[in-house]
Amino acid sequence: MSTPAPWVRTRLRTAPLAALLTAVLALTVVFLAAALPRAQDRSADRALRSYLSSQGQLATGVRAYASDPVAGDPAKALDDTAALLADAAGTVLPLAPGGPVYGSRAVKTRFLSNPWLSRPEGVSPEFALSYLHGLPEHARLTAGQWPGASADGEPIPVALSADAAAAVKADVGSVVDATGGAPHPQLRVVGLYTVDDRSAQLWADQVCAVKVCRAMTDPGPGEIPKLYWYATALAGPESISRLAAWGGSQEDFWRVPVQVDALRADRLRQTSFDLATVTDGPVSVRVIAGSGRPRMTIVSDLRRLIDGARQRQSAIDSVTAIGPAGAAGVGAVVLCLAAALTAERRTTELRLLRARGGSIGGSGGIVRLLLGEGALTVLPAAALGALLAFTLLPTPRWQPAALAAGSVTLLALLAFPLRAALLLRDRAGRGWYGRRRVMAELAVLAATVAAATQVLRRGVAPQGEGVDPLLVTAPLLLALTGALLLARLQPFLIGLSARWAGAAPERSASSAWPAPPAAAAALPPSVLPLLALVLAVACGAIGAAVLSSVKADRGDVARYLIGGDAMVRAKAHGALPDAFVTAAEKLPGVDVSLPVWIDDDVSMPLPNGSSVLVNVVLVDPVRYAKVAEVAGRGRFDPALLTARPGEPLPALVTSDLPNGEFTLRLSTGEGIPIRTVGTADGTPARSETAGITVLLPAGPASALMPRLGRPVEWLATGNLDDAQVHALAQQFLGPAATDSAAGHLAKTRTGVVAVLGSDPLQTAAERMFWVSVGITALFAVLSVLLTLLRAGPERAATLARLRTMGLRPRQGLALILAEALPQALVAALGGALAAAGCVLLIGPAVDVAPLVGAADRVGLRLIALPIVQQALGLAVLAALAVVAEAAVSARRQITTELRAGDTR
Repeated sequence: MSTPAPWVRTRLRTAPLAALLTAVLALTVVFLAAALPRAQDRSADRALRSYLSSQGQLATGVRAYASDPVAGDPAKALDDTAALLADAAGTVLPLAPGGPVYGSRAVKTRFLSNPWLSRPEGVSPEFALSYLHGLPEHARLTAGQWPGASADGEPIPVALSADAAAAVKADVGSVVDATGGAPHPQLRVVGLYTVDDRSAQLWADQVCAVKVCRAMTDPGPGEIPKLYWYATALAGPESISRLAAWGGSQEDFWRVPVQVDALRADRLRQTSFDLATVTDGPVSVRVIAGSGRPRMTIVSDLRRLIDGARQRQSAIDSVTAIGPAGAAGVGAVVLCLAAALTAERRTTELRLLRARGGSIGGSGGIVRLLLGEGALTVLPAAALGALLAFTLLPTPRWQPAALAAGSVTLLALLAFPLRAALLLRDRAGRGWYGRRRVMAELAVLAATVAAATQVLRRGVAPQGEGVDPLLVTAPLLLALTGALLLARLQPFLIGLSARWAGAAPERSASSAWPAPPAAAAALPPSVLPLLALVLAVACGAIGAAVLSSVKADRGDVARYLIGGDAMVRAKAHGALPDAFVTAAEKLPGVDVSLPVWIDDDVSMPLPNGSSVLVNVVLVDPVRYAKVAEVAGRGRFDPALLTARPGEPLPALVTSDLPNGEFTLRLSTGEGIPIRTVGTADGTPARSETAGITVLLPAGPASALMPRLGRPVEWLATGNLDDAQVHALAQQFLGPAATDSAAGHLAKTRTGVVAVLGSDPLQTAAERMFWVSVGITALFAVLSVLLTLLRAGPERAATLARLRTMGLRPRQGLALILAEALPQALVAALGGALAAAGCVLLIGPAVDVAPLVGAADRVGLRLIALPIVQQALGLAVLAALAVVAEAAVSARRQITTELRAGDTR
């Protein structure tokens, strides 16, 4: 007897293209499954490190302070404590190179009394005195020498930065003295230095030792702040014990920088715990006891930053998990679709094996043969896909990617054998139809209703509590329910399209067109392509809706923060030139231009005999009402501020005050009678100012208050260019500043939106959303292609027969489109409706404030345009896939398709 041929080898030789396509599909899906969690980890790590790096080197380290005296050599005590702190902290935290940084400083600073020193606005320079370990290694002498020892009673030798020496007019050999107070030592400048690398760890908290700093005096009532020089003088280790004489007392300090690039987003909880052991736990006890400094304090801002990063990451993850979950759901459906189509294609072969005595299970059963066949095609491809993901996207954490890749591999390996087993057991060939399908659909419907009810009753998990499974599963369940409903309606809809095609001029040819395989209601694969398309459209549309809602909310938050679409404010005690207001009104895109007069801290007596300080704002009521409407705060009816001759001025207040008449008392003693006509929920002109604001009409009030002079603020609405607004403000007002004390402020909606969206964590979340949308679109196209490829041979043979009957190529393409496009259009419509329903359902419960960048809660809004775009985009992709497949089929020759004995 002849030996039976090996099953796997025979099958692979018989259908090499099918095996290759199976391997490619497994490689693609496993690669995406493994790459998605690794990409999320990489994005989270980059966002964390960028966020921590932006906080500065001082905030990302461990700091220790001690003010109690130490016996012996103070410099050696500093060295020993620094080594002890670094060793102890290094056992639990990754330390950055360049540390530790330590030294000692005088607690108080002193103004200098020498008359020959530079005084830009009549204020004497101010010096701080410190010792920094390792100064000669991090700075370069430009004149003199490094400070050394000095006898008691002599000036303390110090070194100054060359920039500070030039600013205060001090040179090598200069002796400076402090003003007033108890007896104190003088300082002698013995050396000047410059710093080449100002970003080194040593200078993180010593900015004024690197260069001269500009400081402003604290003005009293009615005074203007004045500029003066501030610098840090550095003493040598021999003068550590004399620092207290200059500053009243001294403080030793140590700083151990943490290597931010070594921190991981998935280990933030453990990192926070490790920091707690350093600041308040066993590590701190060991350092304090070992240094002999019982009053030592160890602190770190890094723990607060990490805890905040954990909350932000958790809040964003709860929203961004929707995208990857949708992609995973569509990928699983595509694998099941491929398995179902393969089982349908090989139904005759499998039933023949069963009829010839083959068992379904058992050691030599059909399922085991199919498992062996799939193992040879799926496992190598899956291993290659996972290897590519791990290689192209390196990240320390491998467990989520390995779990995702293993789950997808298992599904790809078992889907076809299990489907074949069900097909062989179901002799009637009805598959999921009948009781099993009805039970499955009822189970999905019950789960969807339960999820929707829970969302309406309790909402989703609050921020910081991790990913809410309800938030992840609700969109998938809604889309799944919509797909099952459409699957029930699909035969009817396809029948309508068939009747429409039959009524066309090509009726004679199309009457021979068989029922489309995808529309055959008795076949299980008819549900899966529709399910894949609906899930893809729904998940992609939800992701696009989230991103569009975030973008729109950022615009609203920006308007709320700045009081309109643009704002320019003069520096403290300054005003806007009339030429600026005139030029600003002519900027392109300005709809409403509003100059604002403001007088802060005006006294207003109350009927009970007391008084309250209020901020007086004068505006044009009509234009202000339009700005307030755009800004979203302070809305009111401008008719309320209509002044009547001989009566007190109408006033709109931003806090509850007794209705009636009051008098505003200006600093000049002038009294202005007013009457309250209403209450507003704030004012765009003073969005950040607390307290009571009184809004008056500018025309009548400016005649009574001539001291206000020119306006101090300009607000505008419209589509303004950020660069043009800043350039105009700089032209008329000089350099801008971060606060109004040093210069003017200029903000626009586009600029604030860019700042709100510049957070790396938000950028990473948005990127992950778009990646998920792209993956769902890819899976949707794959589902269409799989369906077309399965029906390709039968369709090609039928088209060939119809071409012998006079069917033209254009008519053949129309028939192919009539077969595939109705399902794509129905899926696009169903997915769009499911996405809209999902946004309406979970939108009010979802907080997208972490993505927006806002401090207050922001709900998810329904925006139709992105949903429609996603639905139409996937419908177009499906149509292009159909046209591409039809173009390939049309190139085949009739003689190739019409072979003798062909049963297709």
